[in-house]
Amino acid sequence: MMGLNNPTKSFSSFPFFLIPLMIIFFLTNTATSKNTTIPVNVGLVLDMNGEDGKIALSCINMSLSDFYNSNSHYKTRLLLNTRNSKGDVVAAAAAALDLLNNVQVQAILGPEKSMQTNFIIQLGNKSQVPILSFSATSPSLTSIRSSYFFRGSLNDSSQVGAITAIIKAFGWREAVPIYVDNQYGEEMIPSLTDALQAIDTRVPYRSVISPLATDDQIEKELYKLFTMQTRVFILHMLPSLGSRIFEKANEIGLMNKGCVWIMTEGMTNLLRTLEPSVIDSMQGVIGVRPYVPKTKAFENFRVRWKRKFLQENPSLFDVELNILGLFAYDATRALAVAVEKAGITSFGFDKTNVSSNATDLEAFGISRNGPKLLQALSSTRFKGLTGDYVFVDGQLQSSAFEIINVNNGARGVGFWTPEKGLTLKLRSNSTTKSKLRPIIWPGDSTSDPKGWEIPTNKRKLRIGVPVTKGFSDFVKVTIDPNTRESASVTGYSIAVFKAVIEELPYAVAYDFVPYAQPDGTSSGSYNDLMYQVFRGKFDAVVGDTTILANRSKFVEFTLPYTESGVSMIVPIKDNKKKNAWVFLQPLTLDLWVTSGCFFIFSGFVVWVLEHRVNEDFRGPAQHQVGTSFWFSFSTMVFSHRERVISNLARFVMIVWYFVVLILTQSYTASLSSLLTVQQLQPTITDFQMLIKSGDNVGYRKDSFVFGILKQLGFDEKKLIAYSSPEECDELFQKGSAGGGIAAAFDEIPYTKPFIGQYCSKYTLIERTFETAGFGFAFPLHSPLVPEVSRAILNVTEGNKMKEIEDEWFKKRASCPDASNAGSSHSLGLNSFRGLFLIAGTAATSALIIFLAVFVCEHRNVLKRSDPRSSLLSRIRILLEIFASRDLSAHNFRDKRGVQVHSTGVTEASPHTGYSPNPSSDSQHTDSNFSFFGEHGSPSTESGDPNPNLHGHP
Repeated sequence: MMGLNNPTKSFSSFPFFLIPLMIIFFLTNTATSKNTTIPVNVGLVLDMNGEDGKIALSCINMSLSDFYNSNSHYKTRLLLNTRNSKGDVVAAAAAALDLLNNVQVQAILGPEKSMQTNFIIQLGNKSQVPILSFSATSPSLTSIRSSYFFRGSLNDSSQVGAITAIIKAFGWREAVPIYVDNQYGEEMIPSLTDALQAIDTRVPYRSVISPLATDDQIEKELYKLFTMQTRVFILHMLPSLGSRIFEKANEIGLMNKGCVWIMTEGMTNLLRTLEPSVIDSMQGVIGVRPYVPKTKAFENFRVRWKRKFLQENPSLFDVELNILGLFAYDATRALAVAVEKAGITSFGFDKTNVSSNATDLEAFGISRNGPKLLQALSSTRFKGLTGDYVFVDGQLQSSAFEIINVNNGARGVGFWTPEKGLTLKLRSNSTTKSKLRPIIWPGDSTSDPKGWEIPTNKRKLRIGVPVTKGFSDFVKVTIDPNTRESASVTGYSIAVFKAVIEELPYAVAYDFVPYAQPDGTSSGSYNDLMYQVFRGKFDAVVGDTTILANRSKFVEFTLPYTESGVSMIVPIKDNKKKNAWVFLQPLTLDLWVTSGCFFIFSGFVVWVLEHRVNEDFRGPAQHQVGTSFWFSFSTMVFSHRERVISNLARFVMIVWYFVVLILTQSYTASLSSLLTVQQLQPTITDFQMLIKSGDNVGYRKDSFVFGILKQLGFDEKKLIAYSSPEECDELFQKGSAGGGIAAAFDEIPYTKPFIGQYCSKYTLIERTFETAGFGFAFPLHSPLVPEVSRAILNVTEGNKMKEIEDEWFKKRASCPDASNAGSSHSLGLNSFRGLFLIAGTAATSALIIFLAVFVCEHRNVLKRSDPRSSLLSRIRILLEIFASRDLSAHNFRDKRGVQVHSTGVTEASPHTGYSPNPSSDSQHTDSNFSFFGEHGSPSTESGDPNPNLHGHP
């Protein structure tokens, strides 16, 4: 208590002389702790020339850095001694010997390949140095029974369970393994075969492909698979060979609908390294690979590794982290943990009793720390980047496999674990296929494949192809001049046939065999080619073969896939001599008459509405008639000078302007179109004209059209054959008089591309006669005919046919329809019936309103009680009033309030300038115009008792 009450005294009693000693002790202890870390030599055997080796080395270095940063209190530190195996078994063995003899390493990481590891395991077992491989997957390594070998990667056989689970879930009863002919490929097959047999799935054939196989050898082997029923293939090889397999399989049709491809982790893990073209050929493939949890630690490491790797290898900017790098990272950590656990203090090797002339393989000793390090590695457990990391009998245990579907990249569709089997999620207990996500199979199919197909023939179909020159859009055969064999067969007909074969519910293997001589020329006509099918030389004919009755005696045709018929091609001429009355053709006669009547009617209505109030519509009778007509017809060009004063007339003119505007614009457009279309006219419109004139006519060489033209009555001497569109054009240029032709006949599928090529020079006139179009020919009673015909319907009714047509014919220019050449439709009354109805209704309504108002204002004239005043005289008085000026209108008022009469007398209103009696204001008529032959103001009838009613004072 006294110390607390007197802190100054307590502080002064502290032994300050001990402070320097404490500082010295702390610094000494720190320095000692830093100097007590024990470096432990370990070997690393990698192929430093390869991309995988560089990835693994980068991950190993980062693993050591991360581990010791988080475990700085550990006393041991791994010291890497790296050797380059150069991807060679001997070089890897030599590197291991060097590490054991000269460096006396306590453990060895690597090498990458199973064949290299196989020999190094023996060295490690003899020297009791643990060999920890992070990439050797061969199942045979387990059988060596070396306790000093630890596999830090998954055994290839561990994925067999996932593969067989997929096959069992979909009920496929047969599967064909396709594997590379080396240790990597062969060693998994026994376990795969046993697992397939355990689920009642038969292996009818094993396809073994050499790692040095050529493309022809690969294609030959795949064609053998094509002739089999089985359509489930399990591919086990590395990407270098697997990518070629998929590209060839895609070419020959083994990636079509109904096929199933399952690839092992050797390719699935390295999908990102494949070229985009290879990925395109793998659409629909199923793959299995070890599942790597996407944890925060994994994402953090991936970002850091990418940055570090690019700094160390700037030329490899497109490299991605793979499973090998992740296993290398975790294996390095496992070794660091085990070395610390073992408590290694001495690093010597005990020498063995060997003779003086012993080889290097006999000279190395035995590691003193081997047994302790072996026990430490066996008990090592931790949570790594790849998941739970634990060794059982020296083998890393797999936790789960991910199932992916290649569909524009890798898409996860489910998982497989040894405990749960197939499952949509790792926490799910379901093992049925319905719990997997939807799978897009080869051929973009969403329906589950059957896994087998019935081939139509055990051998490929020999498809005869005609060889023609000039018309290559339909069939084009390219002959290799060196081998005298066809290098390629392309064209519209070929593309349609391939599309049709893809629609069949089973696989059909075929070869295109050109019907040609060794020099590349045709071996005969189309009829000869058809007869070869009848003789059995060909299994079918594919090309621009027309369906004809005489040919159907020898072959059976499918449904046509092109338009049918034969048309006539003729030149078009420029019709420079125009008809003098062509300007009348845009409108029909009834439209001309109706338009003229409405012009007159509209002028009359406007005259009625404006006569009493507008000086422009007054004057002598002939002047008023001329003005009305002038005003009405000048509205066509909107050039009239007369003003319109009354509101009713303005309403009528607004509607009429709208009608005139539409009418004139339509006339202008029709006339322009008429003059333009008439510039191009066919020289011949009927094939009978050709027969009568005796002009030469062209036809395609070797075409059946020649016989048809003879039947129509053409002189055989006047028929000229051509072999190409260019030759046909030359004959047209010469003309019939110059030894050329005046017209040509050919099938519609040929004429349309020709017209497209020479759009401005020729046109089609008419369909001369009907044909059935192009079809594929098969032997009589062939079972393929109905199947292919149904497939043709599917292709022609879908978008595929449009795509093929665009590919082969869209390059041709588009021309107007030949049937419209030289024709132009005039505008009729029906097109403007609504407009005239509106204009007539508006004008009539305005006229009725005006008459009603006028009669109402002068109703006193009609109500006279004088019996001597007849109805005719009253009407006459009204007409005279109508003929006179309406002085009450504002345009007749003087600014000074003076009213001017037609007689020249001025009368002033005392107030407003308007006559107090509207009827008296209306009694002044035009001095030069009156009804009933009178001039000036209307006179009083004889004996009229009230002359003032006629306007006289």
